[in-house]
Parts: sequence; structure tokens; C-alpha cells
Amino acid sequence: MADKRSHKQPVSVLVVIHSPAPQCDILLLERAAHPGYWQSVTGSREGDEALIDTAVREVAEETGIVVTTERLIDWQQTNTYEIFPEWRHRYAPGVTQNTEHVFSLEVPRDTPIRTAPGEHLGHCWLPLDAAAAKVFSWSNRDAILALPRLKKRP
Repeated sequence: MADKRSHKQPVSVLVVIHSPAPQCDILLLERAAHPGYWQSVTGSREGDEALIDTAVREVAEETGIVVTTERLIDWQQTNTYEIFPEWRHRYAPGVTQNTEHVFSLEVPRDTPIRTAPGEHLGHCWLPLDAAAAKVFSWSNRDAILALPRLKKRP
């Protein structure tokens, strides 16, 4: 019987990193396991960490950007999607869906980025519409396109 701790939790974060308005360029990362697949920062919760802490950890691991929880915006939004069959072996048997929690982070466009070796091949900054068209995930696309509305909230 597999040890439960060896399985990923089907709970993750999506962090849309963007530059300040008016440009609001989006940082995208290219997946090493799938060249040509671009995404925002994503990652699974570990143990019982708070989701905001998962977001802070994943941003640091995937981009080298070290931030505090106060810098992240929790959208209070979740997306549930089917886990790609090729990645289901990472989860407990029978787990087919993941619940993703959406966050965003504003940083200057010239922030140094250090992608995680073995996880990402590189990064790029793109205008909002181009970034939304480039990502492979519908939830990532929808979050990028929703960013201007979120920024207008009081």
C-alpha cells in the first residue's frame, strides 16, 4: 500500500504574476516536461499549509521572487478541473479532479526571474491578451482575462 504522504494533494494554487498598470504584462513560464506549454505559477499544497503560504512558496520556487503574504491578492475563487491522465500517478488512486485557488501578484516588469531548473525551460512577459492566448489551461486563461476587472475592485 502506498504511503499517503507520497501523493500530491488535489488542492493547488494558481498565481498570476503581472506588472503594474497600464501595461499589466503577464509573466509566463514554459513547462520543462512539455515544451511549448506556457502557464502562470502553479503548485500543490503541501501538508496542512495555508493556501496563501502555498502561493508564497510556489512563487519563490518557480520564479525566485521572494514575497510576503501581504503582497499576494487572494481572489477567493476556485476552479475544479480534471487532472490530465498522464499526471494522475502523482495523486492517490481514484483522484481525478483538482481544486485550484487563484491569487495574483504585482511586481515591476524588470524583476529578476530565476526559473526552477527541471520544472521550467524559461519565461516571458506578454501583454494580457497574448498571454491569455498562449497558456494551455482554461483556468489560467480565464484568470488572466479577469485581471483587469479584479484591479478595478475597490
